[in-house]
Amino acid sequence: MDPFLLVERDGPVVTATLNRPDQRNAISELSHSEEIQDFCADVTRDTTIRAVILTGAGKAFCAGGNVKHMQDKAGMFAGSPYTLRNKYRTWIQLIPAALHELEVPVIAAINGPAIGAGLDLALMCDIRIAADDAVFAEIFVKLGLVPGDGGAWLLPRVIGMARAAQMTLTGDTIDAAKALGFGLISETMPAADLMDRARAIAASIAANPGHATRLAKRLLREGQDMKLGPLLELSAAYQALAHHTADHDEAIAAAVAKRPAKFTDQ
Repeated sequence: MDPFLLVERDGPVVTATLNRPDQRNAISELSHSEEIQDFCADVTRDTTIRAVILTGAGKAFCAGGNVKHMQDKAGMFAGSPYTLRNKYRTWIQLIPAALHELEVPVIAAINGPAIGAGLDLALMCDIRIAADDAVFAEIFVKLGLVPGDGGAWLLPRVIGMARAAQMTLTGDTIDAAKALGFGLISETMPAADLMDRARAIAASIAANPGHATRLAKRLLREGQDMKLGPLLELSAAYQALAHHTADHDEAIAAAVAKRPAKFTDQ
């Protein structure tokens, strides 16, 4: 079977596409989670990668879990309560753990519905842009479930507790315009323009030294849960590291000489 995650590279930018369009890119196999986990590990190791775009094949970004598998209590949804708990911890929860630790900036290009775990997958990314016909739902309660993949932690941090509670407790679907107003996404555009815009944002990120964007992203992530004092200490340590990189020296030299910089990821 074809890989769940199609990976393409253009210079320092990698595009990863969820590749089960006939299933609306639902995530319900262990191999799906493992592919995403392995992808994050590969990107982390390759310091020449400076930005990632995550999108979906076909008409959906990601429909979350496979509802037919839920009905049949098959695959990820098979077994006793103890077995199911362990499957969540060792299957789908591999994804938020891997993406949260990934220091390379990730842009979600949301080409269609982002539902349930699909919405949460988008929330795991750093920047979210969407086609103007995309829709979003934290749908778990409508299926008699709770967010099992970190959505209860992710969604309030993106859109605030009041709106997160409304989306989580109603399970209602919102359109791209409302998602933009909520701050769930930063931009919306015609579907035909989505990938071009995602590539432009990725190129703007990748134009900077990779060590700087990786460390800056880490500070943003750590700052969500740290007091100011410890964050300042961490910032000072990261800044000291950054000052002693060849790309910092090149950036300063290029700025002084008023010429384009040439970074070597060193």
